Amino acid sequence: MQYRKIPCSGDALSVLGFGCMRFPMRFGRIDEAASDKLLLEAARLGVNYLDTGWPYHLGQSEKYLGSFFTRTGMRDQFYVATKMPTWAIKRPGDMDNYLDRQLAKLQSTHIDYYLLHMLIHWSRWERLKELGVLDFIKRAKADGRIHHIGFSFHGDQLTFKKIIDDYPWDFAQIQYNILDENNQAGTAGLVHAREKGIPVMVMEPLRGGLLGNQVPKKASKILKAANPDRSPAAWFLRWVMEKEGVVTVLSGMNELSHLVDNCKTADEATIGCMSQKELKAIERVKTIYHEAIQVPCTGCQYCMPCPFGVNIPRNFEIYNNHHIFPNKPQRINYLLWFKDTWHEPMDASLCKNCGKCLEHCPQHIDIPNRLKDVEKKLNRWYLKASLPLIRLYMGAKRKKNDSNNE
Repeated sequence: MQYRKIPCSGDALSVLGFGCMRFPMRFGRIDEAASDKLLLEAARLGVNYLDTGWPYHLGQSEKYLGSFFTRTGMRDQFYVATKMPTWAIKRPGDMDNYLDRQLAKLQSTHIDYYLLHMLIHWSRWERLKELGVLDFIKRAKADGRIHHIGFSFHGDQLTFKKIIDDYPWDFAQIQYNILDENNQAGTAGLVHAREKGIPVMVMEPLRGGLLGNQVPKKASKILKAANPDRSPAAWFLRWVMEKEGVVTVLSGMNELSHLVDNCKTADEATIGCMSQKELKAIERVKTIYHEAIQVPCTGCQYCMPCPFGVNIPRNFEIYNNHHIFPNKPQRINYLLWFKDTWHEPMDASLCKNCGKCLEHCPQHIDIPNRLKDVEKKLNRWYLKASLPLIRLYMGAKRKKNDSNNE
């Protein structure tokens, strides 16, 4: 594992960080046994940076980590990052209240890297300053509850530069991957932070797993021709890790094979390591993705829960997959997952255009209108008519699986 230092403290952080927003799930909750295995193996392979947040896993991520630290005694083996829910701050006392609650959930005396979560607009940063966030930071650093202060960002490049210039931040966190060079903070923001001496943590390097798991055949062919032994995820992580100014790249790993592969990449991906041939291959792949992806959703879940029951990220995932892999049965998946009477409906047609999701989306997606596109494209009368037969088949299949597992 490679390590890169934070200038203000000299902390050596693993190039690969563990994103704690996508732990394995079981019956709607974090699967602690599976997640424990992942974290223990991550530590063994040299990962020492964990990134969580107040809303992750609907508030369960921090609590699970606290339990893990207590059960294993491994708190001191990790640098822990979590985030102030800036949208929930209504009065000055809320800042201390949330921090103290997070410390209790994490069963820790301090947060190593504390972020102001989702500074999308300049107005949010201004409002926090009016509520006394600068005094809060000074006080929380002085009493040791937080060691480093930063912010996570999902706005535009000009706003990112403005916020970077407005305070002596210890670090910043941006979304950055092969499809977001010119979106949000982008390359321009990364370069500006580097020039100001502010280290950058990168989130969504694989766009919520889409880049690593859903690779179009044409793109896969290009990557294999350039290096047949490298996985798509390794290609795209390598592209981020080689950028000067990037300290840690976060990945929400929920399978051991992904963790091992990503750690191997973090062993090898040095600054400026990619050849011109490799960079040209990436450029060709970018074009293929840009042409196929319809909705730039990363599955971050910030738009959830929907008051009307729509599973927004899953709807967009199936919609994008339908366009990236037109031969895959995404319309059937849509009907089975979202209109099936085996569970509560979660499909796009339930959207009432209330707009609640819009203020929380880091990608600034016009969610209500794009959900209309999903329903129009994926809901077909002839598939709906055949759904009873599909249910009978799936029911028989489930019974067979249940009997085999007895």
